[in-house]
Amino acid sequence: MKEKVVKVPLSVDERWDLIERISKQTVEFGARKHTLKDAIAELTVKPLTGIPVAIAVIYGFWSFFVDFAGTLFTDGFMVRLFDEHWLPWLQSVFPGGLGNKFYALMVDAGHLEEGVRVASDNCFEAFGVLTSGLFVVFGVVLWAVLAFYLMFAILEDVGYLPRLAVLVDTVLHKIGLHGYAIVPTFLSLGCNVPGVTATRPLETRKQRFMMMTLLAIFVPCGAQIGIMQDLVPEMMGWIFLTLAIGYLGFGFILNKIVPGKSPEIIMDVPPYQMPTLRNIGRKLWIRTSRFLLVAVPFVLLGCLIVGLMYLTGAMDWLAAVLGPLLMGWFGVPAETVAPLIAGFLRKDLAVGMLGGLMEQGIMTTFQVFTSVILLCIYFPCLATFALMLKEENWKEILGSLASLIAMVFVYGGLIHLVGIMLGVA
Repeated sequence: MKEKVVKVPLSVDERWDLIERISKQTVEFGARKHTLKDAIAELTVKPLTGIPVAIAVIYGFWSFFVDFAGTLFTDGFMVRLFDEHWLPWLQSVFPGGLGNKFYALMVDAGHLEEGVRVASDNCFEAFGVLTSGLFVVFGVVLWAVLAFYLMFAILEDVGYLPRLAVLVDTVLHKIGLHGYAIVPTFLSLGCNVPGVTATRPLETRKQRFMMMTLLAIFVPCGAQIGIMQDLVPEMMGWIFLTLAIGYLGFGFILNKIVPGKSPEIIMDVPPYQMPTLRNIGRKLWIRTSRFLLVAVPFVLLGCLIVGLMYLTGAMDWLAAVLGPLLMGWFGVPAETVAPLIAGFLRKDLAVGMLGGLMEQGIMTTFQVFTSVILLCIYFPCLATFALMLKEENWKEILGSLASLIAMVFVYGGLIHLVGIMLGVA
C-alpha cells in the first residue's frame, strides 16, 4: 500500500535554505578570469557607481525621447503637416462650415473672440475627430511611444533592467515592494496596460494590489508624457518630481494600512550582451501595434463623446455643477471638466484638450500643471481599469477606487495650497 504524500508549501526562509543546500551540492567554485564585461556588470550594481550610471542612463533615455519624439518628428514635421496643411484643407473641403454641428464634431468647433466664432488655426484648438483626434495619435503619441519602446527594448536586451532593479531594491523595500517593481513601473511609462500585466510575478496579493494602485495613480503613460512634453516642456521636471513624491509617499502609507506580507523575490541577473536587431524590431512592432489598436479607437471615440456633450449642453451643465469644487479646492477653471471626462477614455487626449484651453488663454501655466497632475491621479484610463477589474477581486477594486478618491482630493488640494503660498495659483 502506497503511503500518501502530503505536500506542504515552503516558507520564504525555507526556500532560501533549500536553495543554499542545493547550491552547495551542485556548484563548484574555482579560478575564473575576470573580464571587462564582469567589471562593468559589478559597477552597475554597486550603489556608489551604479547610481550615477543609472542617472546617466535615464538622462540619455529622456534626451532621446525628447529629441526624437518631440523635436525631430512632432515639432519638426507633424505640427507643420497638420496645422499648415491638413487642418486648412479639411476646413476648406469639409461640408457645413462653422456653425454646422457635424462639421464641429468632425473638423472644428471654433472658438469665440469678442463674441464672434472664428476658425481654429491649430489642431489642439480645433478638437474635431479628424483634426485633434488624428493629430494626438499620429502627430504626437505615435512618435513618443516609438521612442520609449525602442529605448526600453534596447535596455531589456542588453540586460540592464535587472541591475536597475537591484539598485532600487532598498528604496522600494521601504514602501513594501522590492526591486522588481521597477519593471512594471518602467513598462507603465510606455503604457499602463502591460505595466499592470507585469505585476503578476509579485508573490503576494498585497504587493500586486499596491503596485497596480500606484501605477494607476502616479505613473503617466508614454503617450501622455509626449503630449505633456509638447505642451509644458519647462515644467516636466516638476511634474515628474511631484508624481515621484506621491508614488513613494502614498506607497509608504499603503504598506502600513494594507494587510499582508511583502516577501523577497528571487530574480535572475543575466550577463550583459549585445542586443539583436531582430529582437528589438519584433518587440517594437508588437508593443507599438498593440498600443495603436487600443489608442486610436479610444482617442477618436473620446473626441466624439466630448463634442456631443458640448453640443447637447451636457458639458456646460457639468461645468456649472463641478466648477465650484474644481476652482475652490483644486484652483482650476470649470472648463477642466471636459478633459477629466475625456481622460477616462484616454489620458493623452485629455492633456491635448488642456493644450487647447491654454492656447485660448483660459488656463494659466500653473493651472495646466495642476490639471496634468489631476489627470494622472484621478482615475486610470478605461483600458487600464478594465484590466484591473480582471486582475483584482471586488474588495481590491473598491480599495483602489477609495485610494484614488482620497489621493486626488488630498494631493490636488496640497498642490493648490502650494500654488497659493508661492503666489502662482
